[in-house]
This record gives sequence, C-alpha cells and structure tokens, in this order.
Amino acid sequence: MEQIIANPMALLVMVGIVSIACQYLAFMLKLPAILPLLLAGLLLGPMTGVLDPDALFGDLLFPLVSLAVAIILFEGALTLKFSDIAGHGTMVRNLCSIGALVTWLIATPAAHFALGMPMHLAALFGAIVTVTGPTVIVPMLRSVRPNSRISNILRWEGIVIDPIGALLAVLVFEYIVVSHGALEHALVTFLKVLAIGFGIGSLMGYFLGTLLRKNWVPHYLRNTAVLTLMLGAFAASNLMTHESGLLTVTVMGIWMANMKDLDLDDILEFKETLSVLLISALFILLAARLEFSTIAQLGWGALLVLVAIMFVARPISVFLSSPGSGLNWRELAMLSWIAPRGIVAAAVSALFALKLESIGLAKSELLVPMVFLVIIGTVVFQSLTSKAVAKLLGVRAPYPNGYLIFGGGKFARMLAKDLMDKDIPVRIADTNWDAIREARMENIPTYYGNPISEHASLTMDLSNVGKVLVLSPYKQLNPLVTYHFEHLLGKGTVLGLSQGTPEGRASHRVSEEYAKRLELFSESASYSRLASLVAKGATIRTTGITESFTAEDYKEKYGNRATRLYAVDPNGKIQIYTTSHELALKEDWQIVSLIAPEETVERAEVTA
Repeated sequence: MEQIIANPMALLVMVGIVSIACQYLAFMLKLPAILPLLLAGLLLGPMTGVLDPDALFGDLLFPLVSLAVAIILFEGALTLKFSDIAGHGTMVRNLCSIGALVTWLIATPAAHFALGMPMHLAALFGAIVTVTGPTVIVPMLRSVRPNSRISNILRWEGIVIDPIGALLAVLVFEYIVVSHGALEHALVTFLKVLAIGFGIGSLMGYFLGTLLRKNWVPHYLRNTAVLTLMLGAFAASNLMTHESGLLTVTVMGIWMANMKDLDLDDILEFKETLSVLLISALFILLAARLEFSTIAQLGWGALLVLVAIMFVARPISVFLSSPGSGLNWRELAMLSWIAPRGIVAAAVSALFALKLESIGLAKSELLVPMVFLVIIGTVVFQSLTSKAVAKLLGVRAPYPNGYLIFGGGKFARMLAKDLMDKDIPVRIADTNWDAIREARMENIPTYYGNPISEHASLTMDLSNVGKVLVLSPYKQLNPLVTYHFEHLLGKGTVLGLSQGTPEGRASHRVSEEYAKRLELFSESASYSRLASLVAKGATIRTTGITESFTAEDYKEKYGNRATRLYAVDPNGKIQIYTTSHELALKEDWQIVSLIAPEETVERAEVTA
C-alpha cells in the first residue's frame, strides 16, 4: 500500500479502476452511481489517507478540475433545446425558471443564518443546489414507478435544469470574484464577464455549429475538434476576463443545441464515454478532499438548511409552478417529495471552493461539505421513502404491461398498431431514421437512436414497459439490447426472433445462452421470413375463440398460413407466443396471428 501511495501513476490508475468498479456496482444494484463513488472517495481519502488529491496533483489540481467541469457543463448544455422546454409542458418550464428562482431565494438566507455564511457565499450555495440531477433521478424513478406524468416531468426537469442551474451558479460566482476585495469597478468588471462569456460563447457556438453542419471537418475528427476548440475557447475567455470561461462554454453548448439542421448525435455519444470517465474520477477525487473536521463544523445548522431545501423550498417551488399544469394535489405532492441533487452540483461546488479559498473568502471551506450533505441527504432519504409516499398518495403507475419494440420495420409497425388498438402501451426504438419516420406517420410513439445509450436511459420513459421485443435486423446490436434490458427489467422480459438453425447462422454465430432467448413467436419466425410475408401481403388478424369456433377449428382454417403472435385472455391480458410456452386457448380468448395470403402458401407448396 505504501508503494501505491508513493507512486503517482499507480494512484491515477487506482482512481480509474475504483471509479469503474463503483459504476459497475451501481449498475448491478440499480442504485445512483453517486453513492458508491462518494463512499469510495471517503474511504480512500479522509478515512485511510491513501489518496490525497492536493499532494498528487499539486498546482495542477485547480486547472484539471476547471477543465473537467468545463467539459461537463458544455456537454450538459448541449442537451438544452428550447423546444424541449416548451414541448414538455408548463410544469417543466415553470420548475426550471420559477422553481429554480424560489429554491435559490429560500436556500440563500437559510445558509446565511443557519451556517453563518457570508451572503455572497450563501447565494452561491443557493444557486448550486437548484440543480437536480438526471443521473440520480432516473434510477429512483425506476424503483418508485410514479405515473407517466410525474415521471416525465421529473426526468425532463433534471435534464433541462442542469445547464440553467449551472449558468445561475456561474453568474453568482463571477459576481463574487469580481466584487471580492477592494475592486473599485466591480459592476463594470461583472458586465465585462457577461459580455465576454455571452459574446465569445455565442460566436464560438455559431462557428463550431457551422463547422459541423457544413462538414468542414473529417468525420473521424469531429469529436476531437469540438472538444479541443471548446477548451480553447474556455482558456481564451479566461485570459481575456478572469473566470469567464465557464459562462462561455455553457453559452456555447446552448447555442449549438438550438442551431437548426445541426446533428449532434455523435457528439453526444462521445460525451457519454467521456462524462462517465470524468464524472466518476472527479467525484472520487472531490470526496477524497473532504475533511471530517470541516463536516463537523457545519453542526446542527446544516440539518436546518437541508430541511429548508427539502421541505420548504421544494414544495413552494412546485406549488408556484403548478398553475396551468393540470396536475392534482397528489401529483404535486409527489413532485414536491422528489428532487435529488447530483454530480453537477458536486463538481461545480468543488471548483468554486478551490477558487474562493485562494482569494480568502470567509467560510468558503463550508461550501463543498454542505453541498455534499445536500446530495447525500436528498438521494438517500428520497430513495428510501419515495416508494412508500407514492403508494400512500396513490400515484404509482399500474404494473407495467407495455412493450418496447426494438426495430421499426413494417412488421414491427403492424404489430405495434395492433397492440395499440387493444390499449396496450407501445414504443418503437430504432437507429434508422426512415423506420422512425414511418412509425411517427402512423402515430406510434418512438425513440430515435440506440435504446441502450445514456441519452435513452435519461429521456426514454420506460415506466409502463414490462417486456421488450427485439424485432430488428441488427445482429450485432440485438444481443446488447437483449442483455441490457434483461438486467434492467428482469429475467424473461426480453424476447427476440429466431436466427434460424445453427447451420443457417454460421456467419453470425451466437452463444447457446443467447440463442435460448431467441424464441419469439415460433422457430421459423425469423426477421427475413416475417418481412417476406408482409411484403407479399400478409396481415395481422384477431380471431375470437368460442364454443362454436374452437382452437382446432382455427388451426384447420388457417393451417400453415398463420404465424401465431399472441393471445388475449378474457381480462385483456396479453400472452406472447414463444417456442417454449404453448398456450391452452379457451372460450372467450382471442388469438392474434400474421396471416399469409392463400396464394403465397400455395406457391410455397408448389416450389417445395
């Protein structure tokens, strides 16, 4: 252990390994990753002394944290589309404006009076804790399972408010920096920061967006070019006006997110990998810098601040944001209960604290432990209690009976429409825009993109999804989708189409374990066969089983023309046909099959 402590390279590698281990543990336990990362940081830092970030990085600590936070804020701002704010209702818009302002105005005096923070520092703390976090909200929603209206509002609030809250915190921080000490023209300096931040941010955002839109950069350099030019703008802005860089990169991201005809999907995908690495390592380093003596300094005043944020600021902000939302009091109460803080609050607070300590602002050492306490308190308390509160209020969604269909081919769209006609929630996900466009034209809910991406995990509502049907031709992506959703939803919840006999799939060999999951409909129901039947005019039909028309009569009438898809029992429950589960049809059941035209079967028999 002493050799590791004395070796900087070994320490850096250890942080990387521990951060990935924490992410994997959170994935397996279905917990917010922030909890194991925090525990790991405390264990390596103040508890054992193995990791001392200040000794490890020295004078480079502040620049490294600054660059990491700049990347996090820029990537977060890339997701802030103004159309999303308008497109997700009055409540989301109000929570991200009125609600954030209310939280700031309540948290600021609470920190000032309860902790003795100077008003400037308390205002910065109040701005930082306006930010909820999608990375902690989404795992909580999966466990609590509130109704779709509450779930969508909380999910989109977490996504939209990240850059807005960060922008507010940056503005307050800039004001503190320029007004601290005997600066004669503090207001002029602050206005200069705003001018540089918004000016350079807008110009660089437009320049980068034009660069990407006109394909002036080779595709393989797009991600690297965006990252390096963004960091260049950050550094240049700081050189022109001290500490204006964070404002610049936030404005850059928002500008690019709202440019027309600019495809940022590959940039956002790159962000997923980068943000997991940065956020995980950064959080461990920040937690390792905490000192128990500083945490003890907070005293009982810290609990008063936490109570004010959770039980005063949040309910008032929800109530003032509710006019015109159409939500009842039970839904508003549930929204008031859930507002966990996440990694952005922690990263921003640590960066600001480093800077404020260097300029000698009183009580600045309290900023990080207080923000961390708010994160721990909201995440732990709300994770443990929200399910019970949702049951008490009667706002939990019913047991999920919906279907996520991966693949938007014609057969998948036909099946989705048939399920929707029976009032079964359905969503189609596909990476092919043409398939998604066709589905949208048929009014089928869709998700365009990779359904196992981070973007999908944050934005795609799975609260009513009980099963996933893999109906895509993407043989390399299908297994990843299968294992991802089987872990997320449980064993037996994901079904895929057969790939034919082992001899027929030599070029795309699959493991026996995965092959057992390819049992949807029948052994002959491969993607190519279903697509061929549909192309030849096959249709999906629903037939009732009665005393006068039994299952045997059905088999005699349709024979080989019918590919059985699912059955509906008298209670309206769907039973999917699989190769391992034969359904015993009774009276008052309905059977749904893909029926091939008679001439298709006759032609096949003649050919044989």
